[in-house]
Amino acid sequence: MTYLLALDQGTSSSRSILFDAKGHSVAQAQMELSQIYPRPGWVEHDPREIWRTQLATAREAMAKAGIAAAEVRAVGITNQRETTVLWNRATGEPVHHAIVWQDRRAEPACAQLRDQGHAVTIQAKTGLLVDAYFSGTKLQWLLDNVPGARTAAERGELAFGTVDSWLIWQLTAGRRHVTDVSNASRTMLFNVHTNQWDEELLALLNIPRSLLPEVQASSSDFGLTDAQVFGSAITIGGVAGDQQSALFGQACFSAGMAKNTYGTGCFMLMHTGNTFQASHNGLLTTSAAQPQATPEYALEGSVFVGGAVVQWLRDGLRAIEHSGQVQQLAESVPDSGGVMMVPAFTGLGAPYWQPDARGTITGITRGTTLAHIARAALESIAYQSAALLTAMSRDATEAGGRPVSELRVDGGACVNDLLMQFQADLLGIPVVRPACVETTALGAAYLAGLSSGVYADTEEISHLWRAERRFHPTQSRERADALMQQWEHAVRQATTMTAA
Repeated sequence: MTYLLALDQGTSSSRSILFDAKGHSVAQAQMELSQIYPRPGWVEHDPREIWRTQLATAREAMAKAGIAAAEVRAVGITNQRETTVLWNRATGEPVHHAIVWQDRRAEPACAQLRDQGHAVTIQAKTGLLVDAYFSGTKLQWLLDNVPGARTAAERGELAFGTVDSWLIWQLTAGRRHVTDVSNASRTMLFNVHTNQWDEELLALLNIPRSLLPEVQASSSDFGLTDAQVFGSAITIGGVAGDQQSALFGQACFSAGMAKNTYGTGCFMLMHTGNTFQASHNGLLTTSAAQPQATPEYALEGSVFVGGAVVQWLRDGLRAIEHSGQVQQLAESVPDSGGVMMVPAFTGLGAPYWQPDARGTITGITRGTTLAHIARAALESIAYQSAALLTAMSRDATEAGGRPVSELRVDGGACVNDLLMQFQADLLGIPVVRPACVETTALGAAYLAGLSSGVYADTEEISHLWRAERRFHPTQSRERADALMQQWEHAVRQATTMTAA
């Protein structure tokens, strides 16, 4: 048997899954990751905990399967993107907690860039809107606010990386400081046309070039794990940011294919082939996971709070004891009773880009119960995703293409049948859940398998993809359109209240 080990380092947990060559999960392990909130709008992780939990789950998955390192053909890594780590090259110690992608502390720096007229140049080079979501201004904040960091960086003593780079550094005992194009494309420092760090953008944010990792194709040789990590060395053969990895794991290899991942946030990507397509509807253009050196692109929309709204119901509102209870509670009422929840806990992402928006619940009456609020919370995930697909289809048709005809879904919340059916009803197209919903980890395994010769090409991988269930729309378009109008009204209320 041939095995591929996928390290899936996410926002709320670290997971490791061992796959066979057919893409079947053989064993997996998962550990939760502590969330650190120093101030409102600030979110951090401990990089040491990221490494500790990721290593522990990898070893546990291999132990469960009874697999030795010599039986693993290659390791693939997929990770929460934009999350920013800065560490000392000599000691390997972080100089600060990792600043998580959800963190908003760099918004003043972003506002300054927008006010100075740099947004057009940045979007043209990177495909990104200027927002605190991305790594560049997070790194800038660390250099400017951690005592001694900028001086040490200018002396070449520090290394910057997204979580993939941090894990590779640890796995290789500091021998490799690398990343892949999909993660690099999320920094606001990377030119996605040339696949190079951009000197103009580095100068604009005052980032020393020596901090940055080497950039490689997503399916390539990222180095060997140190023998002490797993008992013997294993090739790291694939790396991709979580959303690009999920697109790859869903076998969306050609223009017009789209997927939505329902995780802590929701992330919808549509492959655009070798064409860099700028969005005119509030989306991002990003590098797709690239098996070779040839650039490939995708349009992306990001919802900051997706499954995290269920965590809030559990931990904040204490409406449920564990996340799996939300469907039962939501189904105890026929609908939300007119309640709308806009879970803008850390602002609103695409296609609205309202960083100052805050969460609101509207439409409450004397008859409103926790069940109505739970249903509104669950439905908010589908509303936000529907807004993304509307923007995506608009971009596609404006560029002479076709609207998305089906949406492939994955992530933890896609197992919720109520949510998936409501999603199909809002979109008016089939929502397709694959047999393996762990497509983020699977994409990393496929990338590693490609570079190590397990798979000949992406066509072979396409034949492995299987659908588990298709959710077809049951609502009229008139009803779906009316619901979306109510949602947009609720969004306007959330942003208007902030402005007031």
